[in-house]
Amino acid sequence: MESRPTILIIDSDRDFLRALQLQLNTTGHTITATSKAAAQEITLSQSFDLVVLGTLTPRGDAYAFHRWLKRVSRFDDLPIIVIDVPTDQQHIAGWSRAEGMLLDADDYLSKPIEPATLLPRITKLLDQASHRIRVMVVDDHATVRDGIRELLTLQRDILVVGEAINGQEAVDKVAQLAPDVVLMDIVMPVMNGIEATRHVGTKYQRAKVLMLSQYDDMQNVTACSEAGAWGFISKASGGARLLEGIRAVDKGERYVSA
Repeated sequence: MESRPTILIIDSDRDFLRALQLQLNTTGHTITATSKAAAQEITLSQSFDLVVLGTLTPRGDAYAFHRWLKRVSRFDDLPIIVIDVPTDQQHIAGWSRAEGMLLDADDYLSKPIEPATLLPRITKLLDQASHRIRVMVVDDHATVRDGIRELLTLQRDILVVGEAINGQEAVDKVAQLAPDVVLMDIVMPVMNGIEATRHVGTKYQRAKVLMLSQYDDMQNVTACSEAGAWGFISKASGGARLLEGIRAVDKGERYVSA
């Protein structure tokens, strides 16, 4: 069973907090705090997938917690929605202009706001945060596959779902593993990467092939493109180009680094 996301809601307005919690109980598990100190204590002892940072008293506590949270490395990529006081109260109770200039959040709203209207925003952010690019690595050399896997497993947004040692095995495994991106070598036994790319493109349109080869002349680049590859990366390009290419191709963008 897929685990439900945990959402931390912070707000001194208990009525608003309870109303929002009631709405979010259908989306995930909620944890609540009504003060900066309580929120910090929860943060140190529990993990969560998204923060709704509402209005806190005294003024400045919401900003102080925001800055404190951003200094905790394990929450670098944590989605945050900030809900400020009504516009006509911001000069006495909300975020100051100087604080707002340092705001690092995925969404910003002001009260009054109906808790139900937050649901689609929260769902979208949770979906974005949980998305991981499913990658299959196809190469007949174990050392190459191991090196790529080692690099990709360090990325939060990438998941290596499997490997193949030739083009035929790659075609057979795509249906089973459902990768978003297939890293495909060109020169391999049984079936080469260009022929395998044609089969993948014909049978499994969801999977996007990104060629990864030491044979980076324009003739090969063109042949790969004609076979249906979304991109081409020279093995000499380095890890940064590989990651950039995977993310670009996953978004439906063409990518060449030869």
